Amino acid sequence: MNILEEKLLSAKKVAITGHVNPDGDCIGSVLAIYNYISTVYPEIKLSAYLEEFSDKFMFLKNSENIKQSVEEDEEFDLLICVDSADIQRLGFSEVLLQKSKESINIDHHVTNTKFTDETCLEADASSTAEVIYTLLNKEKIDKAVAECLYTGMVHDTGVFRYSCTSPKTMRIAADLMEKGIDYTTIVDESFYEKSYLQNQILGRTLLESILILDGKCIFSYVNRKMMNFYEVTKKDLDGIIEQLRQTRGVEVAIFLYEVETQKYKVSLRSKTKVDVSKIAAFFGGGGHVRAAGCTMDGTVHDIVNNISMHIEQALLKC
Repeated sequence: MNILEEKLLSAKKVAITGHVNPDGDCIGSVLAIYNYISTVYPEIKLSAYLEEFSDKFMFLKNSENIKQSVEEDEEFDLLICVDSADIQRLGFSEVLLQKSKESINIDHHVTNTKFTDETCLEADASSTAEVIYTLLNKEKIDKAVAECLYTGMVHDTGVFRYSCTSPKTMRIAADLMEKGIDYTTIVDESFYEKSYLQNQILGRTLLESILILDGKCIFSYVNRKMMNFYEVTKKDLDGIIEQLRQTRGVEVAIFLYEVETQKYKVSLRSKTKVDVSKIAAFFGGGGHVRAAGCTMDGTVHDIVNNISMHIEQALLKC
């Protein structure tokens, strides 16, 4: 019996949460655990917490039950955190750590700080969804849970294109497909499909992207004025960094979007050589070898200059 199943046997009230700006892996992981517990441990009272996320994930069972705020009088026997490398990544749900008797973190980020009582960390896994699959009773994974896990894996592997994809990843994906999920729709509608506004802001960022470091690095950004003009939110910026990364000859892609005046969320992606998690960690962030991020203050010019110096040093060592 693994640590998750052991904790669930003695818990009556369980909270589940993930990181700020939840992506497909985070959302899929939270809902996979929620749906699994609902079926296998129906006596447990469940609550799930995440920031508001894209409507494209609303096809996942119980997505409508995720809460965006924590009730003052709530207390839990167990808190399950997923896909969160450090306590700051929990955002508004950080308070759940104080409201829970025990806590466990399930993650795959190499930069994980082990801030909970127990940690299930597999840094070599493609996604947190992959880690969660190994913790569940395979015979009790139903179609709803399989859809959530498959969605999480699809989003963190770029539909199984990124280097984090392993033979184990593909075997798990095959097992989930055998549960009867509509995997083509999951890929098309949650990963590739974009709204008209999303395509507009994507086109703008690609048009204004700039190559630096002899074409080995590309960057682009979106400020508040642009977001207001196109009437988009941070949820509509998904996929931009991945499109920048696909530019021929580019090793590292940088994408910034403004969250406050001269305060930017920075996403970093690399192809095969640069460990962007180390660069993100230097600036107070974290992530994976090929995908990481941080938050930085300053102008776009200053931020890109600071990051590009580290990228250039990393490229020289390759």
